[in-house]
Amino acid sequence: MRVLFDTNVILDVLLNRESFVVNSSLLMGHVEKKDIEGYLCATTITTLDYLLLKALNKRESRAGIRKLLSLFKISDVNSTVLDLSVNSDFSDFEDAVQYFSGVCSEVDALVTRNTKDYKNTELPIYIPDELLQIIRLNIVTKA
Repeated sequence: MRVLFDTNVILDVLLNRESFVVNSSLLMGHVEKKDIEGYLCATTITTLDYLLLKALNKRESRAGIRKLLSLFKISDVNSTVLDLSVNSDFSDFEDAVQYFSGVCSEVDALVTRNTKDYKNTELPIYIPDELLQIIRLNIVTKA
């Protein structure tokens, strides 16, 4: 299963957001174990660096980015993605870019804590809890 991770799910882990870190970390663990193929939008990396530098020092921020680049594949942001995004019904351009970056990378789903930002989309949109249940079912089925 190829899954695009929304920026908020990654931030949960990198910033140790108490209410969300457990499930988001478990999902990243499934990427690390190759139970799923994790994707990040190229713009997510720059956004993460910007936000991490506000919370951490440069060395810690870059270490986090390096780790992500070793775990995740990066979905492109190109003229096709931007054209689809600007002409979409998304109210938030950043969400549209992230979504269409995933679509163009042929991911199977997107995981986010903000499902309301992805209404009327073709890709399945999951919250971390839902995706964890699906992954567990797939692992049990394969065993």
